[in-house]
Amino acid sequence: MYLQKLTLNNFKNYETAEMLFSEKINCFIGANGAGKTNVLDAVYYLSFCKSYFNAADQQNINHNKQFFSIHGLYQRIGKTPDLVGCVQKRAAKKSFKVNKKEVDRLADHIGMIPLVMISPYDRDLINDGSELRRRFIDGVIAQFDPVYLDALLTYNKALQQRNALLKQFAEQQRFESELLQLWDAQMAVPATVIHEKRKEFLSQFKPIFQKYYETVSGGNETVEIQYESALYEEQMEKLLTKSLPRDRATRYTNVGIHKDDLNFLIDGYPLKKFGSQGQQKSFVIAVRLAQFDFTFDRLGYKPILLLDDIFDKLDDQRVAKLVQLVGNDRFGQVFITDTQRQRIELLFEGSQIDHKIFEVKAGTVDQLASE
Repeated sequence: MYLQKLTLNNFKNYETAEMLFSEKINCFIGANGAGKTNVLDAVYYLSFCKSYFNAADQQNINHNKQFFSIHGLYQRIGKTPDLVGCVQKRAAKKSFKVNKKEVDRLADHIGMIPLVMISPYDRDLINDGSELRRRFIDGVIAQFDPVYLDALLTYNKALQQRNALLKQFAEQQRFESELLQLWDAQMAVPATVIHEKRKEFLSQFKPIFQKYYETVSGGNETVEIQYESALYEEQMEKLLTKSLPRDRATRYTNVGIHKDDLNFLIDGYPLKKFGSQGQQKSFVIAVRLAQFDFTFDRLGYKPILLLDDIFDKLDDQRVAKLVQLVGNDRFGQVFITDTQRQRIELLFEGSQIDHKIFEVKAGTVDQLASE
């Protein structure tokens, strides 16, 4: 599968734009702030029904406009093209359609157009709190496992209700253990499903990740990802029972799979403290490339790969190696952004890899002629 055509209207800094893509590599060059990343975010929207960068859909509408629309034409080998569209109007519900038919439940669309994005914000996986790392693992598994996604939605809904009840009990100075236990039971079953699937995922994911880290970095260090979860020690309902006094005091649920985390290590030490900028960048690139492989193996077709401004902090040799890597047959369609036109042109000089280069200036996109 590849994205053949993308049309934007009033999306971020674009009033109108239309692009026809190579089915292999597409590069966007231009100054910071020109709108390169916004093109990639539009492609991301069509896979995940939301922005990679901004959770508030209406904030992605171009200033003083009443709506934005994103439309993509996807081609599968031997099949008719699929038209996927997203329209967001001010003060209205987001509309998402596939072949002009409304998608009633956005969760059902996730995984239909698999996609992996690598961006400078991936450094936040290392430096920010555990929520972002949980969101990463949830996003990977949910793309191919609807049982996991349903369990996650059920758990989060029950967690929200339990927290609301704890707050209500505190405000009204009363407590009904039977009522709270109903939500404990609602959380326990999906928590077990989520925990087991996260364990299984990481046992399969880590060898792929370690292989890519060795390729990108040159193999000078040993890297590890550890899964931290209280459910290794006790079942969910027992954890909730033990934590009840603390939960009542804090008015929210302090234990459960919503507190799980991933521990990133380099040579046995925390990557956040002991990894250099280059090592940290190599680590997150390897994580995302492993995500690509894992998704490809599960779904049977290649995800779209977005590489947003990832060449910074990498030497020329590693940049060339990375482009050569994503240009091989293992990878499908790739989108790359960079500020340096000369670097991109040199990478493809004499190359047989099918590609297109687009220049982005202040919300306009023009394809450069092939030399």
